[in-house]
Amino acid sequence: MLKTTLLQATAAAGKIMKDSFNTSFTISNKEGLNNLVTEVDHASEKAIIDIVLKAFPDHFILSEESGEIVTTSPYKWIIDPIDGTINYANGIPLCCVSIAVEHEGKIILGAVYNPFLDELFFAEKGKGATLNGKPIKVSAKTEVDHACLVTGFPYTYLDEPNGPIAVFEKLIRKGVPVRRLGSAAIDLCWVAAGRFDGFYEHKLNAWDSAAGFLMVEEAGGMVTDFKGDHYSPYQPHIIATNGKIHAGLLDYVNGRRG
Repeated sequence: MLKTTLLQATAAAGKIMKDSFNTSFTISNKEGLNNLVTEVDHASEKAIIDIVLKAFPDHFILSEESGEIVTTSPYKWIIDPIDGTINYANGIPLCCVSIAVEHEGKIILGAVYNPFLDELFFAEKGKGATLNGKPIKVSAKTEVDHACLVTGFPYTYLDEPNGPIAVFEKLIRKGVPVRRLGSAAIDLCWVAAGRFDGFYEHKLNAWDSAAGFLMVEEAGGMVTDFKGDHYSPYQPHIIATNGKIHAGLLDYVNGRRG
């Protein structure tokens, strides 16, 4: 029932995204420059929440635009109705719906759907990860200096050593290719599928990473914070890799290399 509801909600939101793409819709700005939200974000979110609460009216909801619907349930749905809103608002089809299900503090299900590429990533704790129903696994690269990486940049920058631009500069000066797609959920799924060897970002929210980080782990990869400790989507820092380049990427992010 959980999986069925998750996939129904993901499909419904994806349809709304696709139907409204490159049409006229309202765009507004949240806190910070170019931190956009569209009426399609809100419509997608409403469709997801309606489906979830119809099936599980007592479940906890955490969603990017609406915030929290707090209950005492051990189940929590973590929702990003459109991850990559700037891409979406500008007609760039690198965006997705991302939904995770948490039970007693552990992510147990995740779905990420890009309706423009028709790619549905799904993961279940302990049962692997799939792309359109076929199993996926992380890459086999062993050297970070020969890896293909992806990152993102927060809307506001903390004035700190080894910040987003400093790490990016070190990597590209070494000749390491680092891409920036504009959707953390897609970044993580593409690490899980072996398209990228690693991903790092300095400032994410739970709805950005909750589904995608399960995808990486279930595809055989590794996800930690910047200290190399167990990852929680409720803290901002993330490194997700195929596992083999993890130590090397940690060294770059922490200023020990470069």
